[in-house]
Amino acid sequence: MKYRRVLLKLSGEALMGDREFGIDPEVVKSLAGEIARVVEAGTELAVVVGGGNIFRGVKASSSGMDRATADYVGMLATVMNALTLQDALEQQFQVQTRLLSAIEMKEVAEPFIRRRAMRHLEKGRVVIFGAGSGNPFFTTDTTAALRAAEIDAQVIFKATRVDGIYDSDPKFNPQAVRFEKITFHEVLVQNLRVMDSTAIALCRENNIPILVFNVFEKNSIYRAVQGEAVGTYVC
Repeated sequence: MKYRRVLLKLSGEALMGDREFGIDPEVVKSLAGEIARVVEAGTELAVVVGGGNIFRGVKASSSGMDRATADYVGMLATVMNALTLQDALEQQFQVQTRLLSAIEMKEVAEPFIRRRAMRHLEKGRVVIFGAGSGNPFFTTDTTAALRAAEIDAQVIFKATRVDGIYDSDPKFNPQAVRFEKITFHEVLVQNLRVMDSTAIALCRENNIPILVFNVFEKNSIYRAVQGEAVGTYVC
């Protein structure tokens, strides 16, 4: 395997499949199966899960809800997704996991402690980070960059619905060009919205590359860990 330790960023939307809201159990099972295969191959894997399939803090705040309150509700949504993924990994694939939450909820998750997270990874457990960074006004993309730096991850896998980064939205522009490789500077200057600017800046400062690819392509996570040319590489 090319990578020893990986931070996988899963959007909440990835968990809902073709649904308009919520969680698709079959999609979760498929993702859990890919994660299990990667771990069995010897790669240490941590996961940051978004919550957009259940609640979006930014959208709610634009409708009049207090932004900090909306973000905290969004953090709780990420824990719901994290618990669902944890259950699929353990019940269906017998993969040992630990859910670490940035907001204390000791009945369902351990508190986030950096050294504890790293020890779990060293023991071959999948570490799932819930509740974002524990702070409002920060996205789960920023959380992914932060946690990747904290656990010394070699790369961030940004698992999305598209097969990489384009110079414009391929949904609306059939002529959009996909990048195979691009720099952090170019992402910021061209405002390509791969991740928010705070996350990109954190990755650039800590020399953590980002691989953006379509999580719904068969074996995409496993192929990415092997070092195959999937998606777009940001460095």
